[in-house]
Amino acid sequence: MSKREKILPPFGKEFLNYLYIDKNYSENTIESYAFELEKLGLFLKNHHLEMKEQETEAYIKTLQKESTFSLSHNISCMRSFYKFLLINHHVKKNPFEEIALPKQPKKLPKVLSENEIESLLNIQIKDPFSARNKAILELMYATGLRVSELINLKIGDIDFEMSIVRTMGKGKKERIIPIGDYALKALYIYIYEYRNQLLIKGWNDYLFINNHGTNLTRQAIFKMIQSLASEKKIETPFSPHTLRHSFATHLLHNGANLRDIQEMLGHSSLSTTQIYTHVSIEKLEKDYKKFHPHGGIK
Repeated sequence: MSKREKILPPFGKEFLNYLYIDKNYSENTIESYAFELEKLGLFLKNHHLEMKEQETEAYIKTLQKESTFSLSHNISCMRSFYKFLLINHHVKKNPFEEIALPKQPKKLPKVLSENEIESLLNIQIKDPFSARNKAILELMYATGLRVSELINLKIGDIDFEMSIVRTMGKGKKERIIPIGDYALKALYIYIYEYRNQLLIKGWNDYLFINNHGTNLTRQAIFKMIQSLASEKKIETPFSPHTLRHSFATHLLHNGANLRDIQEMLGHSSLSTTQIYTHVSIEKLEKDYKKFHPHGGIK
């Protein structure tokens, strides 16, 4: 939670505590709910918690400048909040129950080609930082880890004997993911040959650490990837999450089972994973037009 005091609506703090204790939501998810609740808190300075239809519409209008995704997220948060209020007898009805969510434009995830991945991972190890960066990228591409999962890994989460990594995903659910030989080799070199050189403040359990001997942040991972992409002249815009998309898409394209990919990604629903079938089909169509003699007009 942010140290800044938020302007929350009545019972807002109780709701956030409920999400943390009863629902076991992650800190990032709770922070996103708090961010949305603050918008309602500002609106309710001049309105009652028990909002009428016109007041609900007025509140929605204050959000019209936001993206459809942000608006949809806010309405979903408000539904949950008012459901909590309803159960605890703080209000008599949920004013957001009948509010339709805006339709989200379907966007296929960006994916790096296998050649771009090979270029990105082609890092010459010459110091602790290059060894660490190669290990990070190899591991992300080998496992589809989210960047938030990556930065929270401890050394003990890597099992070289079993060739697996243990991670705590969304909803604090543990999952086990196999690691390929390339990533295992990069991790071994980083851990046993270079990592100790970064431990300037004594022992640190976190797997990936910075030049101060403390664990890396998301921003540091993002900057590192952007720098490498520029250096290697990779034109496709991408972020750390693109490696996760690339992991799933390349597995599917090469014949992996969709349910196995779902398990490795930690998706609770198969429908979330199915987006990668569209990416794979799109690539198939491009390859067909490019390589089939009559696939497209030259």
